[in-house]
Amino acid sequence: MTRRARKTPLWEPGCVPAPGCLLDWRDGRHFDRWQDLPCVLCHRPTPMRSHYGEPVHKVCAEDWITQHPTEARLGRFASDVQPKRPRDDDHA
Repeated sequence: MTRRARKTPLWEPGCVPAPGCLLDWRDGRHFDRWQDLPCVLCHRPTPMRSHYGEPVHKVCAEDWITQHPTEARLGRFASDVQPKRPRDDDHA
């Protein structure tokens, strides 16, 4: 019996969006312009990739998060980490 290696994310995912919130996938690694693969949820072709490299439409992932809020906390379709904004202290 062989052990299956756990799929590791391509990079560290950020917060899991609350059901009904939009995923924020800013990084270009979420987009494979060279290959459309079947979405893991609806099976229609998509160039989008989740943090785990799964082909998935953002809409499909958002619907899955809404339908599976407990499982969504594990981060399968997490949003990107929001960059910290520099403070603008030059105002009165």
